[in-house]
Amino acid sequence: MSYVEELRKIVGTIPLILVGSVVIITDEENKILLQKRMHHPVGRYGLPGGLMELGESTIETAQREVYEETGLTVRNLKLIDVFSGKENFIKAPNGDEFYVVVTAYWTKEYSGTLEVNDEESMSLEFFNIDDLPENIAKSHREMINKYRNLLTSR
Repeated sequence: MSYVEELRKIVGTIPLILVGSVVIITDEENKILLQKRMHHPVGRYGLPGGLMELGESTIETAQREVYEETGLTVRNLKLIDVFSGKENFIKAPNGDEFYVVVTAYWTKEYSGTLEVNDEESMSLEFFNIDDLPENIAKSHREMINKYRNLLTSR
């Protein structure tokens, strides 16, 4: 059972502050890997990532979550930014409420075979940054836009 699940057994659905990490993974054509999500928000596209477990760094969280969700091992993660605040409030379908502090990274360095984890994803697909699907989680679109701005400011 995960840290968050254990915590929820004690505190119920009251708002918590949780920490997570996501990764923008780009392929050799600079396309971005997106995951069609099985969980909140169901059916929307998002970046691979998830919530921190006890004792992890944000990089370790990113690496573990990417591996669990995609089968890929990511290396040389570069910080995009840390996202937090009232716009990062989430109320899950089960009533759990939380504010998430998300550390977003990007990398071109990965290995392994891309595999859909049926418990996490409906699909995994690389998209051109200028031709992304409409139904991306709002906060993840912000992260992608911040990444795009970093690329153009170089």
